Amino acid sequence: MIFRRIGGAALVLLIVVALNFFLFRVMPGDPLSGMMDPKLSAEAKDKIRAMWGLDKPLGEQFFIYVGQMATFNFGMSMTTQRPVWDELRSRVPNTVALLLPALLLSAALGIYLGVKAAVARGSLTEKLVIWSGAVSFSVPSFFVQIVLLMCFAYTLPLFPLRGSSSIPPPVGATAVFDYLWHLSLPLISLVALSFGGWALYIRNMMVKTLGEDYILMAVARGLPKGRVVWNHAFRSILPPVLTMLLLSLPGVVSGAVLTETVFSLNGAGSLLLEAVNSHNYPVAQAAFYIMALLTVLCNLLADLLCALADPRVRLGGEQA
Repeated sequence: MIFRRIGGAALVLLIVVALNFFLFRVMPGDPLSGMMDPKLSAEAKDKIRAMWGLDKPLGEQFFIYVGQMATFNFGMSMTTQRPVWDELRSRVPNTVALLLPALLLSAALGIYLGVKAAVARGSLTEKLVIWSGAVSFSVPSFFVQIVLLMCFAYTLPLFPLRGSSSIPPPVGATAVFDYLWHLSLPLISLVALSFGGWALYIRNMMVKTLGEDYILMAVARGLPKGRVVWNHAFRSILPPVLTMLLLSLPGVVSGAVLTETVFSLNGAGSLLLEAVNSHNYPVAQAAFYIMALLTVLCNLLADLLCALADPRVRLGGEQA
């Protein structure tokens, strides 16, 4: 089972790598038009194209590109003339500092509210969770973020309007608090937009699980309510919860493009958008490749964790 999963993941990654190369090549526009002076001679332009390997046949460019992706040697950025790894290293920490807490907080809040709603069937608590979850799940993210920015950063200046730090940047311990202050509103927006899906998903699974015979037997034995809910019911839905947590990670990362653009954060999402707009092949290809690799690895890890956490999963056609 493990080898089949790894083989399937490798095949998906290979297809994504190929599409990542050819889709950028069919996009309209010249990637070097923004960095070349129109007054340059044709010979100088050809030398610049040769420097970036764009004078080679498409097949040869593809094999060079595959080698770069396999060795994580992404080359130089066309716009800044810096190594792509340096560009990513300078941006990724901001993205991780925003997205990882957002994912964990939204999952924790959604799981807690979903369990409470399932336990309190027909109560006001359940209705509030369902309505708030539906609104959170359905409202466009950029709209909510722009409204929050206008209300709490422009009209009421409780949070910074843009950026990851103040100008001039503070030093010492003040710099840490200033950094967290700048990330607070984007973090609040991501949690508010994400917890609803978790709450509805957990509530629906818990409602079904709480009606199972083994749960009714545990209640009949006189076990404490909290033990029945968390040790028996919630534990039985843990495999799909782990799967959902892992599969949510790539989606949150891709959502960083919108969030970092709205709040003007200097992260990997805004770097990807800048690279696509400027036809910066090396940076855009590297960013999409890392996102694809993260998605494939999360899917693979979710499959393996599901097999380990749920004894009902069949491995190799036999009951585990």
